[in-house]
Amino acid sequence: MTDLDDDRRQGAALGLMPDVPRQGGYGPATDRPWSQQDYHHPAAGWGATISVGEVLLRSKEPVSGARAMLTMNHPITGFDCPGCAWPDDQKGLRLDICENGMKHVTWEMTHKRVGSGFFSKHTVAELATWTDFELENAGRLTEPMVYDPEVDRYAPISWDDAFALIGEELRKLDSPDEATFYTSGRLSNEASFMYQLMIREYGTNNMPDCSNMCHEASGRALKASIGTGKGTTTLEDWENTDLLFLIGVNAASNAPRMLTALSDAVKNGAHVVHVNPLIEAASTRTIVPHDFVDMALFKTHSTGTLDLQVRPGGDMALMRAVAKVVFEAAENDPSVLAADFIESCTQGFAEYRALVEATPWPELVQQSGLTEEQLRHAGRLYLEAGRTIISWCLGVSQQEHAVDMVREFMNVLLLRGNIGRPGAGPAPVRGHSNVQGNRTCGIDHHAPAALLDRLDAVLGITSPREPGLDTVASIRAMHEGDVKVFIALGGNFVAAVPDPVYTAEGMSQCNLTVQVSTKLNRSHLVHGAKALILPCLGRTEADEQASGRQGQTVEDAMSMVHLSVGRKKPASEHLLSEPEIIARMARATTPDSPLPWESYVSDYGVIRDVMAEVLPGFEGFNELVKHPNGFRIPQPARELDFRTGSAKAEFSLPRLHDVLPASEDMLVLQTMRSHDQWNTTIYANNDRYRGVKNIRELIFMNSEDMRDRGIGHGDLVDIVATSKDGSQRELRQYRAVTYNTPRGSAAGYMPEMNVLIGPADYSAQSDQPLMKSIHVRVSPSAGRE
Repeated sequence: MTDLDDDRRQGAALGLMPDVPRQGGYGPATDRPWSQQDYHHPAAGWGATISVGEVLLRSKEPVSGARAMLTMNHPITGFDCPGCAWPDDQKGLRLDICENGMKHVTWEMTHKRVGSGFFSKHTVAELATWTDFELENAGRLTEPMVYDPEVDRYAPISWDDAFALIGEELRKLDSPDEATFYTSGRLSNEASFMYQLMIREYGTNNMPDCSNMCHEASGRALKASIGTGKGTTTLEDWENTDLLFLIGVNAASNAPRMLTALSDAVKNGAHVVHVNPLIEAASTRTIVPHDFVDMALFKTHSTGTLDLQVRPGGDMALMRAVAKVVFEAAENDPSVLAADFIESCTQGFAEYRALVEATPWPELVQQSGLTEEQLRHAGRLYLEAGRTIISWCLGVSQQEHAVDMVREFMNVLLLRGNIGRPGAGPAPVRGHSNVQGNRTCGIDHHAPAALLDRLDAVLGITSPREPGLDTVASIRAMHEGDVKVFIALGGNFVAAVPDPVYTAEGMSQCNLTVQVSTKLNRSHLVHGAKALILPCLGRTEADEQASGRQGQTVEDAMSMVHLSVGRKKPASEHLLSEPEIIARMARATTPDSPLPWESYVSDYGVIRDVMAEVLPGFEGFNELVKHPNGFRIPQPARELDFRTGSAKAEFSLPRLHDVLPASEDMLVLQTMRSHDQWNTTIYANNDRYRGVKNIRELIFMNSEDMRDRGIGHGDLVDIVATSKDGSQRELRQYRAVTYNTPRGSAAGYMPEMNVLIGPADYSAQSDQPLMKSIHVRVSPSAGRE
């Protein structure tokens, strides 16, 4: 068993975690007051407005922050929010903003600075005792820094010397595959394309990215089913659907602007079914902030018509039950099936029908955690709907059998022809600004041959064809000494991934670690023998190059691409844009490269012209970005052009997996964000929509599960997780909090609970870490009050 106290001491030595409980950190919350209040109040509205106001005042940016509110996501004058990837309103809405987007932007616009003076006062060992909140709250990074092991401090380094160091370390590796290059979803399309070009010219496909941890399963499932890794719906489809299944999504915190779409759908007469173990604020009611009359009158709107509280992983059984209802109805009325569509556009229907009909109702009830009547009701809603959308997020994709689960969603849609027509289709919710654009532009450790062929033909390079390392494989390779250089563009890798101690051990064995960042974070303190921190421009900041001010593009969750132009004065004169950092790394690494890296930087239009030749759907890229609302990348599957092996949409035939824990005393734990959090960035220890204040070190539990274990609300508990390889990990003295979640399930916050996830805890189908399927035992704490 891995004891938390031992983990904490070991982690502190690696720069991984503080060894004392402080705000935003990993320690137990025994030394500060906490509370839980009623959490069924409306989403957004005045609560969000007050929260944004507090953030603006705290950041000392009431004027610039308010101006940012008016320009964010504006089709002509604004920059794209660096938060979620929910699509922008296409009808001219000016205040298409949200609370979390404003927090994200003002967090970037802070007046606090972290430069050489800061690092001269603090050793890395001291900073390792700071919490994650304190590290990021120190302010914006202002100049390139290099680690000095003799004094255990970061010291200034010139940009030229920093790039020379990177080039030297990469060139002296025995193989390019001894380096791995991480990508965060904050990277623009232009920077993503340049980054993958640099990596492939160098000679490797080692490109772990945040998709490996969030929607890898979705992409693999959709490609197998309909030949594309993306959803097919538009925002207009959401306005015109009759039925929306929203599965494993917490919209109020992770994509708050979706609340408007949900309330509009209900107003338009659609059924909006929320499928989630926890009933979240997003499934209840909302006050839309840009509707000033409703704000003034405190008028709320419903965001859902039904909650189905499945057990974790029970979504697949729910959808199979929906299919079973359809097939039962088809016995008397064959017209409920889209017979012509099935015959002409799909393959595998008969086999799927036999599989569903052979699945007994008791098994569906047991695996879903719902009653047969609830399952049949969901099926009837599907039968009655002319147009249906199935949308999902990490509650689905971070499960063991997520690929099969998403393919089952597609099976259900195909039965009634719910693809390729208005108001219908699959809609994965990408939770990070440009994570979908990263993949579109080539950030893919296992890229399709067609992309590599085109890249080579246009640019004259020879791209490697061997699949590279993803996130899980990169961690293992660093730990085993097979990867010696780690470069990250954005993100906080060591805090975001499972088993931080194991990951930190691997990173600390590297010859060189490079972090391109806007703020100090945990990953800067977990470093190789040599380490660089390279500060970059934020999305809000003006990017001036030789040809003038530059804009960069991003792709939202519904394949819309639009330009983002920063306007704020950069936090430091020493900051470089991400495209410039990439280009200079590339030139230092492959000095004889014939590629015109300098031209790509002086005018981003040059790299867009190259992208237009390489990427399908980007033809005329520089003209397309001038459109006020951007442009949509064509989705062949929406036109019933299925790029699968059979040239048809493929029904899948997965067995119904057993998602129950191995023993009755185990619970299935899901990790998640709080509302005052964006990925690994923690703004405060509050979670307004779940009624929690001043605590993160907690576990949400069903009241009956608590009673069975002799645990009362607010008691201290110990949590022991059993990994797939049989090893165990433990968190001690967490607060047990009563919550409306199904028996046998529990929930808590990441990144604190990432310590419970072992190196073996990843899906065999997607290689994604199992952050929504951790098998734990919870007992009264040995050191309880």
